[in-house]
Amino acid sequence: MHPRLQREQKTIDLMIELYCHDQHKIQNRLCTDCQALKDYALLRLEKCPYQEKKTTCANCPTHCYQKSMREKIREVMRYAGPRMLRHYPWLTIMHLLDGLRKPVPLKKQGK
Repeated sequence: MHPRLQREQKTIDLMIELYCHDQHKIQNRLCTDCQALKDYALLRLEKCPYQEKKTTCANCPTHCYQKSMREKIREVMRYAGPRMLRHYPWLTIMHLLDGLRKPVPLKKQGK
């Protein structure tokens, strides 16, 4: 996996951990719902057609999350996003810079 995607994977993982720890008060592991969200988010990242050229999911022209999972990840990001700067400043800054990337158009199959 490309280092950029590994960093994004780590960012998602830490955001969900921060959210679950603070909201669900579970120590040293994720609750069932947060673990399912993490597994889903990492699978979507792994299957992203843009791969290392992608922008952040919020700025992506292709919304690959199911509607219910998109709402859950938005809730996690709204909570964890501001707190990430204090806990993981480097990952937060890199994520913000990734959000400035312009979406790369996908090449059409067969051309």
